[in-house]
Amino acid sequence: MRKHSILGMILILLLAGCAPSFEDKQEVVQDSKDKKETAIIPKYKISEEYYQTILPFEPSKARGLVVSNLNTRYDIEEFENGLMRLAQTQFDPEDYLFQEGQMLDSSTISSWLNRKYTDSQLKEKKKKDSENLGLNPVDPGKGDIDKRNKENPIYLAHILEHNYLVKTKDNSVSLGGVVIGLALNSVHYYQKEAYGATYEKTIDSKKLKQEGEKIAAEVLKRLRKMDKLKNVPITIALFEQNEKSSVVPGNFISYTNIDKNSDSIGKWTNLDEEYFLFPSAAAEKKYRDDVNTFTNFKEDVEEYFPNFNGVIGRAFYMDDQLQSLNIDIPIQFYGNSEAIGFTQYVAGLIMERFPNYIAVQVSITSVNGPEALIVREANQDEPTVHIYE
Repeated sequence: MRKHSILGMILILLLAGCAPSFEDKQEVVQDSKDKKETAIIPKYKISEEYYQTILPFEPSKARGLVVSNLNTRYDIEEFENGLMRLAQTQFDPEDYLFQEGQMLDSSTISSWLNRKYTDSQLKEKKKKDSENLGLNPVDPGKGDIDKRNKENPIYLAHILEHNYLVKTKDNSVSLGGVVIGLALNSVHYYQKEAYGATYEKTIDSKKLKQEGEKIAAEVLKRLRKMDKLKNVPITIALFEQNEKSSVVPGNFISYTNIDKNSDSIGKWTNLDEEYFLFPSAAAEKKYRDDVNTFTNFKEDVEEYFPNFNGVIGRAFYMDDQLQSLNIDIPIQFYGNSEAIGFTQYVAGLIMERFPNYIAVQVSITSVNGPEALIVREANQDEPTVHIYE
């Protein structure tokens, strides 16, 4: 299954004058806070790969928390969109509707992201045992700071919940399943004193996966204690976020599907997903042919503007196969006709240089903001092009 930017595809439709019409819709009944409320399912779908949502929109109970907990905007986008992609292994978009998480609120997630407290720390903070909900390792609070942080890093960075609703025979919708994403730190950052220098500890990937699975088991126990989650299918996915300086996102490393009547985790499915920056030494070492194709594209662009050198790409691989490539071209134009001509040139290059089984998106920008957007979906005969006015 290809990786797409859902928001990007919606933007293309709106800009192209093909905004979805909500006149053709279906009204259903939804349980909301123990009350029956009328909800609307728009009939329009962007693609068979995307979930429909219900109206009115219900924001996540932990809305906005992901922004402060993940390292980069690349991680945020992949964590959210990738989690929806993985949901399709369990919840078919033809049968389920998407809704942002309604079970875990901000205070609950924040308390779970804390470190576990020792008995003395609980007493010092004047907290009860029932408030000792942190899923990250205890920091003893005494001894060498470097040693404490290296031995007890923060593994869990964020928890993201997605709900999937199913239509029933009596024209109503109910919770059909839940997907939980656990964002894990590939690097632990810490300070020895307030406002001091920041130090870092790289976490071994194997160790991170082990700790992530332990955390997942505890999260499942807590979810099953919630009345609405006692007997629904749950999927839990582990996401390894990149370091703060990275210009490509992290990736999902594994997931598990738990049956509706189960309160324990069985088998984990490992994932082989990875992002690379084009051009880069790491990409050149592992995927030389793909980098060469990108380099040829880059050189063609530079021939159009000889003094320009700023084309970068972010490539997404699944099972060692290139799935999608997002390219950024920042450039200075001196007139609308110049931007149109260049955009047409780049659209042609996409069709010439990249195999049609690869999804390619090119964003052309200038100091004035976005100039053009070119999207060529996998196996698409012609790209979709929008030039901003």
